[in-house]
Amino acid sequence: MKFVDEATIAVEAGNGGKGCLSFRREKFIAKGGPDGGDGGFGGSVWIKADENANTLIDYRYTRRYKAENGFPGQGSDMTGRGGKDIYLTVPVGTTVIDVDTDEVLVDLKHHGEVFKVAEGGARGLGNTRFKSSINRAPRQTTPGKEGESRNLKFELKVLADVGLLGLPNAGKSTLIRSVSAAKPKVADYPFTTMVPNLGVVRVDEMRSFVMADIPGLIEGASDGAGLGIRFLKHLVRTRVLLHVVDMCPFDESTPAQNAVAIANELEAFSPTLAERERWLVLNKIDMVPEDEREALVETVVSALGWQGPVYVISAMTKQGTEKLAGDLMTWLEERNALLSENPELADDDEAQRELVESEARERIEMLSSRRKAERARARAEEDDDDDDHDVEIIYEL
Repeated sequence: MKFVDEATIAVEAGNGGKGCLSFRREKFIAKGGPDGGDGGFGGSVWIKADENANTLIDYRYTRRYKAENGFPGQGSDMTGRGGKDIYLTVPVGTTVIDVDTDEVLVDLKHHGEVFKVAEGGARGLGNTRFKSSINRAPRQTTPGKEGESRNLKFELKVLADVGLLGLPNAGKSTLIRSVSAAKPKVADYPFTTMVPNLGVVRVDEMRSFVMADIPGLIEGASDGAGLGIRFLKHLVRTRVLLHVVDMCPFDESTPAQNAVAIANELEAFSPTLAERERWLVLNKIDMVPEDEREALVETVVSALGWQGPVYVISAMTKQGTEKLAGDLMTWLEERNALLSENPELADDDEAQRELVESEARERIEMLSSRRKAERARARAEEDDDDDDHDVEIIYEL
């Protein structure tokens, strides 16, 4: 199935049913009073998080969703049937945004969580409602109210414990293949991975965690270059980042230069995300001569000023991957235990996540506004060129 992490749709709640104008008509009962019933409420639109969904692809093909209208009231004081609500299922980790106001309506983080995005219209009132001592035969009714309508944007951020970060062709997909059952595409050219991939890493029968592989970043990714700005957001909800560095680059760059470039992009995208737990993973060490390995590793560590954990591995031959997975599992278990025992630390952790998401959204919105301004400026320049061309033709005539 194709992975889709963004979608824009329009939703419309149902209109309320109109009230009924009716009078009681029965044999042997003269001058029966009003008996017009109310209309039914319009159906509402709900968003529901489902852990069994993993992509937003359905919303790429169907862009408009409307709930059922309420039915009109009837005589004999019968209320019209209410319109049926509709539930739109999205993966856990989906953020719902109002396109017109840029307001974040809800962030669905738990299975079964629901949120109403469009309220159904209120029902109309039948003429029975207007009966009084001075108005015995009212002919007033009210129409049902229109349901709410909204343009929504869904943004899916994958929920994973570990996120892989690195340049194209650094070996991230090979790493996730070697430690999990995931089978992302692997090839000997950059940008093989075009969508995020998730893999469940099983350390033993009862211990496992989820790893996310995002498309490779390039220098300038935080400013919109390549695919980076679109997929960096998937690292927001990870607990630990693995900075994967190719120790044998295919071009003329050095591992140290590449490592620093990615660190700078992460810092530019979100300073808070750059402060998250991050481990350095030096990959493809099997392609480096043994007598050069130690010096090359030291060069990368020195260039980054690295103080955290360092793992030297070969994802292709699985050298060092078992220890890496085991240490990750241990760290995650200890971290989860610490958060469960200390509510204040858990609150701080959640606040940090929210801050990362806020920084990421501000960055994305800034780049989006910049692109819109550039497109508007380009269109204006084209219009000016066309006007100048018309003037020249008239002058020649």
